[in-house]
Order: sequence, then structure tokens, then C-alpha cells
Amino acid sequence: MGDEKVKEEALQILGLFQALPRLVVFDLDYTLWPFYCECRSKREMPSLYPHARGILYALKEKNIDLAIASRSPAPDIAKTFLDKLELKSMFVAQEIFSSWTHKTEHFQRIHRRTGLPYESMLFFDDEDRNIEAVSKMGVTSILVGDGVTLGALRQGLTNFTGSSSSSSEKRKRK
Repeated sequence: MGDEKVKEEALQILGLFQALPRLVVFDLDYTLWPFYCECRSKREMPSLYPHARGILYALKEKNIDLAIASRSPAPDIAKTFLDKLELKSMFVAQEIFSSWTHKTEHFQRIHRRTGLPYESMLFFDDEDRNIEAVSKMGVTSILVGDGVTLGALRQGLTNFTGSSSSSSEKRKRK
């Protein structure tokens, strides 16, 4: 399925939901692309998972901000690959650094940079421990198996809508 076709399908999926996240955050390794940066050379031409580019384009078209939260020991390679893939300018925040903590530090920085509440964010990652830690911050977090897909996008938006409607119910009851 080509990027345009994926983008069209992603836009259809986005159109099914009343509440959309204001920011979608992606891990890089095994989420947007099928490898670890530190195992690659800057000279290589990287590739994305088949649905990744179309999903990114659809989110941008819906004016949803994008960010990266990646715990890479090779941030220079990751940034070079984003450049080579012509994606770097799509992200309002790129938190790419090695960290012994979970992704919580990345999200604190993204939050400070964007001013957006954690509850208005959606996050995709391939590691359970990151999903758990970031979920506790209030971010709707989705575990991906083979990279970000249209199915993962639909699941993320479904979960986001459920959590945003339950938090607005809580606010109404107060």
C-alpha cells in the first residue's frame, strides 16, 4: 500500500473520531522504522515501516502536532535518518537522547516545550515498560508490534477518545 493510499485511509480513520489528540508522539526504533539506529551507519539510506509516512502526513493534514521520544544511544544517526527521510521538519519536538529512565524525561521535556497537557497526547512505542511509565503520566499510550500501522492508529484514537471522555466526565462531576 503506497503512502498516498495509507494517508487517505488514515484520514478516514481520523474522521471517525470527535476527540483527537493535540499531539502524537512516536518512538523511532521498531516504531517508525524497523531497526535500532545504533546498529546502522549514517551513510545508509533508512526506510520506514510501510504505514508510517502516510500516517504522519494524515496527522499533519489534520493539524495535529507530532513529536519524537526516543531513547537512542545514537541520536546523531537518528537525526541524520530523519533528515534523509525528509521528516525532520514535521516534528515540533525531537527528544532523542540516551536515558536510564523510561520515556518520562522525554515527555516532561515535550510538555515544557509544547505546553500541552499529557492528557491531550497520544504515544506509540514498541516497549511495554515505556508504555506503562508514560501511561501513568496521563498520556494515552499504544504498544506496537511491527511498527506503527493503521490498526495501531485506530486503536490509539479509540483509547484516546475513551480516556478523554472519561476525564471530561470526571471534570463534570466535580
